[in-house]
Amino acid sequence: MRFANVSTLVIVSIMIAAKAWAWLASGSAAMLGSLTDSLLDISATLMNFFVLSYALKPADDDHRFGHGKAEALAGLGQSAFIAGSGCLLAFHAIERMFNPVDITHSMLGVWVSVFAIFCTLVVVLVQYQALKRTESVALKADSLHYKGDLFLNLAVMVALLLAYYGISGADPYFAIMVAAYLLYNAWQIATESAGHLMDRELPDEEKAHIVEVACAHEAVHGVHALRTRQGGKIRFVEFHLELDDHISLVQAHRIADEVELMVKDAFSLQKHPEFGGEVDVLIHQDPVSATRKHD
Repeated sequence: MRFANVSTLVIVSIMIAAKAWAWLASGSAAMLGSLTDSLLDISATLMNFFVLSYALKPADDDHRFGHGKAEALAGLGQSAFIAGSGCLLAFHAIERMFNPVDITHSMLGVWVSVFAIFCTLVVVLVQYQALKRTESVALKADSLHYKGDLFLNLAVMVALLLAYYGISGADPYFAIMVAAYLLYNAWQIATESAGHLMDRELPDEEKAHIVEVACAHEAVHGVHALRTRQGGKIRFVEFHLELDDHISLVQAHRIADEVELMVKDAFSLQKHPEFGGEVDVLIHQDPVSATRKHD
């Protein structure tokens, strides 16, 4: 993951230099929006670089459930920063509508946009490889943002091509589209981060998979009181296991340990890359007769 962050920082730094050059040369509001987005990108990636180092630390005496929620806090910070920049860009675009500026060297901006699209594809590929090995919320949000940047850079390229052919009035409208894109990204990142901070349940298909795996053990009569949440890359799973009334405590403990290993194994990245990862399982054993009385 550290390699993905460092690679992203280097590539985005090159893109920022190229976009700043193109904006200063052309005066395009759309190119300014693209430059603003790249500045936000590198700020978010820098934040991820430091936050992930802390979030990946193992649990300690003061943080018995780990440090994974630091990622969600970073995500909320990113979303606020992105939303503020989107609003400022929208105000700038509206002002440009009433006070238009001639765009020069538009083809320079077009080639810079082509270069930015290529660089963004490289970043998305590097982050995709990193996400296959981890389930970082911060890195996932970063990757989502860069995927959207492909369309953003394409929109800027179209705006500059229109200016090259004499339709310069389209530039502020494309800048507003970029601002709307930034605000949409801010909302997505804030929603996902808030879900992790508020201990939102895992998706229904993952919960159904947990129940299915636990009930596959021959000594298990059923599962109830399932509770789940996620902190960083770790899923926390709790449930009650319904066992035969007459087995010993030692047997009940052994069965619970076996079910715990089954659940962890079922969520391994090798077997289920679609939702694999680290799982922390807590199981309470119940006699099946007591469970039936409450049904």
